[in-house]
Amino acid sequence: MKKWVCTFIILVVSFGAITVDAKGSEVYIAIGDSLAAGQTPNRAIDAGYTDLIAQKLTRTGQLAFYSKALAFPGYTTADVLAKVQTDEAKETLKNATLVTISAGANDLLQMVQVNSSSGSIAYQQLHADFALNNVRKNIDQIIKEVQAIAPKAKIYVMGYYFAYPHVRASQKEGIKKELDRLHIILKKESEVNGATYVSVEEPFGVNATKLLPNPADVHPTMEGYRIMANAFFSQYNNGLVITHNELPTPNPLTFEQILNTPKEQEKSPVSRSVEMDKYYSLSEMKPLI
Repeated sequence: MKKWVCTFIILVVSFGAITVDAKGSEVYIAIGDSLAAGQTPNRAIDAGYTDLIAQKLTRTGQLAFYSKALAFPGYTTADVLAKVQTDEAKETLKNATLVTISAGANDLLQMVQVNSSSGSIAYQQLHADFALNNVRKNIDQIIKEVQAIAPKAKIYVMGYYFAYPHVRASQKEGIKKELDRLHIILKKESEVNGATYVSVEEPFGVNATKLLPNPADVHPTMEGYRIMANAFFSQYNNGLVITHNELPTPNPLTFEQILNTPKEQEKSPVSRSVEMDKYYSLSEMKPLI
């Protein structure tokens, strides 16, 4: 949701890839936008829903490998599709047994102008229709590409929460209808292609200001990511639930810190610094999803 699209000088990252000292069989690859990457409401990267999923699978002895190398802030469905078609992505995905996909919100919300001080939203319906049609076509292709590359993988397509809880009540209905259309598209294309859709909007609702505390940004807190991870587990294995006590201590890294962090040999699946030497350099950060 509201993130910053980064203008890339060099697109180069293997982000958060780690082998886990466990006897599990799941090879988990996270694909998508800033929610898959774990972006915070304050322009940093920390443990997001994908990291929390990996952490839980490690604790239950199910995880063998986890990577969010294919998750980038600002990615639209077109960006995700182009990424999964690269040789790098094919190498990362080929042994996957579990894949989550977060894609679609950026296509729509980059068309939305938000005035956080006045609580107003503006967008053009024609542009929203065009964006959602692109989501429909691209998410279909993304799922098909992943299935072809990783035929053993169980694929889960993540839905989105309501992105603008801080805007005036009178402004919420219109954009909620567009987000509902996005969810319908993601669910339909998932089901048609044999993937599983994960709905997250209900536990957030339209007034989740505590989960999305920054009126000028639409990324959730770690508690919000916990809710998303638990929505995933409700589809994957409803016997698995992440409690508040299992959340890691917050340790956000700014993009600047990521660029300057040396490569570490960490064993924890909740890691933002492993193989950060390939992270993209930034020339500009613009307010966007």
